[in-house]
Amino acid sequence: MRILYVEDNRELRETIGMLMEADGHEVTACSTAEDALVLDAREPFDLLMSDAGLPGLSGTELARRLLAADPQRWVVLCSGYELGSYPQEWGPNVRTLLKPFELEDLEQLLSTVSAALDGGSAARTGF
Repeated sequence: MRILYVEDNRELRETIGMLMEADGHEVTACSTAEDALVLDAREPFDLLMSDAGLPGLSGTELARRLLAADPQRWVVLCSGYELGSYPQEWGPNVRTLLKPFELEDLEQLLSTVSAALDGGSAARTGF
């Protein structure tokens, strides 16, 4: 699974990026939503995982833009504050992680996404 991870905190970006790679995922990390748009335009990633509150273009706006092009995309928004239920209204494959999150929560979420992607498009819409 190819993951685009967007986090402006360098230490967190490196640590979480390495943890996700340890599970055998291909992780590309960047610090801004603007960089993420460029990277994703080259070849869309299987999963966007982004901090909601980024400087410049926010992670939520990044998610909205990518979901406008493909409403079935997998998106995980991470935030230090509760985002409520509105992100899930953007599409069937949008999830949130409240910071600080437990490693087990991240692993479970990645497992869910991976299983859905492995199951094809019918499974992708079932979550």
